[in-house]
Amino acid sequence: MSSSTSDEPPGLRTGTLTTADISFFVVSAAAPLTVMAGVAPIALVLGGIGAPAGYLLAGITLAIFAVGFTTMSRHVRSAGAFYAYIAQGLGKPLGIAAALIAMVGYNGMEIGVYGLLGSATSDTAHALWGVDLPWLPIALAGLLLIWYGGYRSIDFGAKVLGVLLVAETGILVLLAGGVLLKGGAHGISLASFAPGNVLVPGTAAVLAFAFSAFTGFESTVIYRREARDPARTIPRATYIAVGFLGLFYAFVVWTVIQAFGDDKVVEAAAGDTGGLFFAAITTYVGSWAADLMHVFIVTSIIASLLAFHNAINRYGLALAEEGVLPAALGRVHSRHRSPYVAGAVQTALGAVIVLGFAAAGADPYTQLLLWVNTPGMLGLMALMLLAAVAVVRYFRRVPHQEGVLRTLVAPVTAAVLLAVALWLVASKVALFTGASTTVNAVLVAVVPAVLVLGLFLALRLRRTRPEVYARFAAEPPTEGADPQCPHPISSSSTPASAPPVSPPTPLSPSATD
Repeated sequence: MSSSTSDEPPGLRTGTLTTADISFFVVSAAAPLTVMAGVAPIALVLGGIGAPAGYLLAGITLAIFAVGFTTMSRHVRSAGAFYAYIAQGLGKPLGIAAALIAMVGYNGMEIGVYGLLGSATSDTAHALWGVDLPWLPIALAGLLLIWYGGYRSIDFGAKVLGVLLVAETGILVLLAGGVLLKGGAHGISLASFAPGNVLVPGTAAVLAFAFSAFTGFESTVIYRREARDPARTIPRATYIAVGFLGLFYAFVVWTVIQAFGDDKVVEAAAGDTGGLFFAAITTYVGSWAADLMHVFIVTSIIASLLAFHNAINRYGLALAEEGVLPAALGRVHSRHRSPYVAGAVQTALGAVIVLGFAAAGADPYTQLLLWVNTPGMLGLMALMLLAAVAVVRYFRRVPHQEGVLRTLVAPVTAAVLLAVALWLVASKVALFTGASTTVNAVLVAVVPAVLVLGLFLALRLRRTRPEVYARFAAEPPTEGADPQCPHPISSSSTPASAPPVSPPTPLSPSATD
């Protein structure tokens, strides 16, 4: 006769991910090589040689945000991450709206990138072998590949991302090393960090691009249930991710400036935006390295897709367990311990959108990527802003022993800086999309429209399914766990079909409606 334990549905694999594993997931989501080779030259054209400082400033802002964000991660253990923090701090209506924004945001950040995968792979095939490949079959093959990666266990995904991330960062380190060993075009210069080159009109545009380059670092908390010692692992991974990205981006952009010289790099970037990094690595390392960079850009995109796919699946799982999404999305594979149904649904959604754009004759880069990706980026930035405000409100309402720096000063500072960053990105959206004023207005309006829709859905849920609304974003039950360092008693939180077996902990009272 089976034991009671064997009758329980399988949950996510707990205690699996180390700090390094989680860091691989979130840094891979940012796609450092793709961001550098594809976007940094535009930042140089717009902001001049002071562009590296923009990446440092964005990194500092997000590090400040991480202070309050990771502090709250020690108190709020719900698998809902962003939406749980916002629900606990600002109320359930905003929490449910945040859940909708998160689903739209993360899906937008992933699905649009299939267009980039198709176009970048086509460009690579043409550059290396002179073969012209259609983008659509590549994108569809990518969908199947990413589905399989998400279907497998989380540690399988971590190993794959580790290898791909080493490859894409390694080729950039090789470029930087070649430039520095040969002394650049005219010797090594630190003029990029001089105030006169940083405080220029184009800096606002550089900051908009810089903030977008960090997208995905905040997803560390999504992996809480699968992390080893999450109270320590999650904060460490968050700081490592944002610190690495900020310093690495600034360093790589600075070395490329040295490759061409302070007086020539802007002209070179304007003349061949897409080829700037390839020209630099060909000159300072060799054509073979440029060929590798072409290949690693494709693997960088694949790594980003897999990282976002895993994050989306875990949001879908959490919302299914809440009872907000269909219960089927909460199924976990018995062997791989992955949210495989949520992954299949997300892949199907991606296929529908990709095929829809293809049927409309859309360009895979300028339309599929940019039109779908931009609202996703704005949505995730809006979630960070709401989360920073939620941290302040949460710690004013509950008993705690955290310092005022973590619970007030840092989150308030982050909220102000993130509000400015969100305004910068929204106001400079034409630089990202190259689209018409009407299209840009629609893209920017997606996030506030989703927010309003989410508030209406929250009110409807409270009226029609009060039991689901009442336990939304509630803390999972514990068995004598220390609330300062909590651990769930099982690998998944309470299923949607069952009521909580214990009330929320004192540190996480029900948020006001």
